[in-house]
Amino acid sequence: MKLEELAVLLAALALAGPLARGLGIAAVLGYLIAGVLLGPFGLGVIISAHDANEILHIAEFGVVLLLFLIGLELRPKRLKAMRQAILTVGVGQVALTSLVLGAIGAGLGFQWQSALFAGAALALSSTAFALQVLEENDELGTRHGRIGFAVLLLQDLAAIPLIALAPFFAVTAASNATIDFVAFGKALGTIAAVVVVGRYALDFVLRAVALSRVKEAMTAAALLTVVGVTLIMQQVGLTASLGAFIAGALLAESSYRHQLEADIQPFEGLLLGMFFTAVGMSLNLALLLSQPLLILGLTVGLMAVKALILFGLGRWQGLDAQPARRLALALSQGGEFAFVLLSVGQAAGVLGQSPAELLAVIVTLSMALTPITLTVEKMLFRKIVAPSRAFDALPDHDSHVVIAGFGRFGQIIARVLRAKGIAFTALDISAEQVEFVRNFGSKVFYGDASRPEVLEAAQIDKAKAFVVAIDDIEASIRTIEYVKQRYPNLPIYARARNRVHAHRLLDLGVTALQRETFLSSLALTRQLLSGLGYSERTVTRAIETFKAHDERRLIEDYKVASDIEKLQARARSDAMTLEKLFQEDAAEEAKATVIDAKTRELASK
Repeated sequence: MKLEELAVLLAALALAGPLARGLGIAAVLGYLIAGVLLGPFGLGVIISAHDANEILHIAEFGVVLLLFLIGLELRPKRLKAMRQAILTVGVGQVALTSLVLGAIGAGLGFQWQSALFAGAALALSSTAFALQVLEENDELGTRHGRIGFAVLLLQDLAAIPLIALAPFFAVTAASNATIDFVAFGKALGTIAAVVVVGRYALDFVLRAVALSRVKEAMTAAALLTVVGVTLIMQQVGLTASLGAFIAGALLAESSYRHQLEADIQPFEGLLLGMFFTAVGMSLNLALLLSQPLLILGLTVGLMAVKALILFGLGRWQGLDAQPARRLALALSQGGEFAFVLLSVGQAAGVLGQSPAELLAVIVTLSMALTPITLTVEKMLFRKIVAPSRAFDALPDHDSHVVIAGFGRFGQIIARVLRAKGIAFTALDISAEQVEFVRNFGSKVFYGDASRPEVLEAAQIDKAKAFVVAIDDIEASIRTIEYVKQRYPNLPIYARARNRVHAHRLLDLGVTALQRETFLSSLALTRQLLSGLGYSERTVTRAIETFKAHDERRLIEDYKVASDIEKLQARARSDAMTLEKLFQEDAAEEAKATVIDAKTRELASK
């Protein structure tokens, strides 16, 4: 590729996205259009077919990095929380779409093996495309956005066995095709080995690199992790995307996860833009112009089938009509894995060259139409998510306190600090809460404290203390992980929603914590016992005994937090232990009462 062509490509990347957003369309569509204009089937004078193919191969690394970042987000607890959507909507979408499209293909005269394989390939949506579109429309954090993410994850995982089992579909479609069970076993063994080694080695290596305090070394280590695991996977015939995904998943629990994410994202964004541009370059306009009605009809048919199935599954999951519609349209296109599967299928003898090329054009065209359909839907129906600003302009402070979360807990802390004349910056992720609190004279700023750029804008590097009073447990843990990594000497004071949250805070080394209802519950219990007629001394002793016992038990439970059976046994024995403590207190109280009575009797004589 010539330097002049590279300059033209970079200029397209710099202009296409902003111009598209300025016109009110998705940036992805801007990249596709730029690719069509620059490519060999567009103007044809700027970038040749050979260079377009070369760019596509390079830019596919953007998809690899995207899947690495997806893997980073897949902590075991998050996977557990998503399991219902993955196993119902995800599996249902892939299975139903594959069968329906396969039946349509068989009806058009294809062998059922070829039709089913092509249907499975077309059932997969574009992870890069769909996530980009959902994020641009601020829908990734909505319920239908999370369901969409679960479906895309299942699709990415489903692509792996489809690639491995391509020869199975070709057993009758091409008589000379066989399944290499040895290669299949070798691939599974390699995955297991990578998981075991990566689990115990990667975090250690990153820790050693981090201690050097050389920023570019950490970036290089992050990229090397992705490339290294990817190369290992390719050696045994698996995809680069699978390798990147596994590498990310291995580091999902790493204390360096946020640093890796920050280092990788700039490369991922640039290469993804290049990928979409290269997809536009590869669009065979000659084939499209020679059979326009057929290709457009098949493209609309593909998107309609996928959208109808997704809409039905979304409604089944309890989504309202509009969110279900947004989910259906966002995932209605074919995906980048379809290109891989079509190529594998052609090599295995499942598909002929002409059908594979036709389906590749349909997939590309469906990608291009997705942002358009979402834009039209916005114009026809009420917008479901108002665009939100990233965060408010924050005050310039030094030696201040940063408060993350401005609900009831954070507000009480802020009122005391204000009364004492202590400077603080309060952040809350809810725009409604910010406006409501401001109406009562409180100074609070809109911003997601779990995002590094927001914390940096709040000048956390100059803060004397950091108070975490965030409602969302996962967001609070994510925030503390980042702060602990970047600012290890900053004192952290945290609100714990419950005992499990408290244990997770202790995991991170946060010892200055308070369970949100613990002290208020004790205060009300004190009032209750007094109202029942107990003496002040009896009430005080009971409250102090229980408080000391429960705080001691919290630490003891933390030591065996991973053993559910031991925790259950402790909970069962706790009532008896506490009852025994109260009996001992009652006995001491009785003795004290007798002594007091005798003392008063002697004093009266």
